[in-house]
Amino acid sequence: MTSATPESAETQPWGRVDDDGTVSVREGDQWRVVGQYPDGTPEEALAYFERKYADLASEVTLLEVRRRRGGASASDLRSAARTVREKLTDAAAVGDLAALDARLTAMEATLNEATAEEAQAQRAAVDAAVAEREAIVAEIEAIAAKDPRSIQWKQTTADVSALFTRWQDHQANGPRLPKATGQQLWKRFRDARAVVDKHRREFYAGLDEQHKTARDAKTRLVERAEALAPQGEDGISAYRALLDQWKGAGRAGKKADDALWARFKAAGDVLYGARIERESADAEASKEKIEAKRALLEQAAPIARESDTAKARAALTAIQRQWDEIGRIFPREAERGLDDQLRKIENAVKQREDEDWKRNNPETKARQNDMTSQLQDAITKLEEELAAAEAGGDKAAIAKAKDALEARKGWLRALGG
Repeated sequence: MTSATPESAETQPWGRVDDDGTVSVREGDQWRVVGQYPDGTPEEALAYFERKYADLASEVTLLEVRRRRGGASASDLRSAARTVREKLTDAAAVGDLAALDARLTAMEATLNEATAEEAQAQRAAVDAAVAEREAIVAEIEAIAAKDPRSIQWKQTTADVSALFTRWQDHQANGPRLPKATGQQLWKRFRDARAVVDKHRREFYAGLDEQHKTARDAKTRLVERAEALAPQGEDGISAYRALLDQWKGAGRAGKKADDALWARFKAAGDVLYGARIERESADAEASKEKIEAKRALLEQAAPIARESDTAKARAALTAIQRQWDEIGRIFPREAERGLDDQLRKIENAVKQREDEDWKRNNPETKARQNDMTSQLQDAITKLEEELAAAEAGGDKAAIAKAKDALEARKGWLRALGG
């Protein structure tokens, strides 16, 4: 048997090779057989089992590097460490196996602590995930609980789709929930979505029926409107009545509404087009009438300045008679403009007649004569008082008499006296 000498023990402290190729590793003060290498030299035998040790050391070093760099979970590293531990136990390798064991033991201790922390964080993450899933479920259950008649279905459908997308993203990217909890939440979500889908189908089924009813009603209105075409302008009143019915017929769906309205409007355009044609013809025929009435306005212009109201009235009456004989004018705006000009002349004549009547009214003249007589008597009396005051030299009486006399004379002048 070949054993390590003191010199060889110093250069190869961890292994020895017997004469028969048996290789042993030193563990403390004891030697443990790790295998045989009968077909090579002792150096080759030791080198073979030293490579085995180097492989184990590399695995321990790799675990240490992964631990320092982070990224891998402590539970994954613990699993890898258990695998290395199994390889290290009674390993068929030559080297400082105790040192490797110490390094691996130290790492396992830190991994045990980290695993506990990770487990606590995982529980917190699961709790948060459950709360988030419950919030998603609560949102869709709130939608399902709404009165279907109050729901805006286009927006609600988008909201439900967004909630389902959130659910899928959370399920794919969030932490795994306990099976029972996950199944219960999914059942609530699925049931609420089924209720929403049922309400939506019922709503659109009812809407389809409403659209059909409105479409049939509007189709009949279109047909009645189109039947008015032979009446021309005379059919406008009936068309307006149909338009009122159209407004109350409801919605038939955008595409159907647009098509039916195009037909309905076209039927109305025929009637209003007939009116436009008639008004255009009337306007053309009114050109001579407009010129004739303008000529009458030129004749009527001096009437407002005529001093003899009887002559003014006679001239105006003659013009009014001719005006009426000319007849109506189109467009109406032109007729109103001409009528307004004639009305100004009529008002001026009437105003002068009213003033003349006031001046020549016997009752008014009698009152004026009586007032004139009274004022003249008052003036005579005041002149006598003024003379007496001046004779007596009473300045206050003189001033008072003059003021009263001047006032009475002013009133007399106003009465034309």
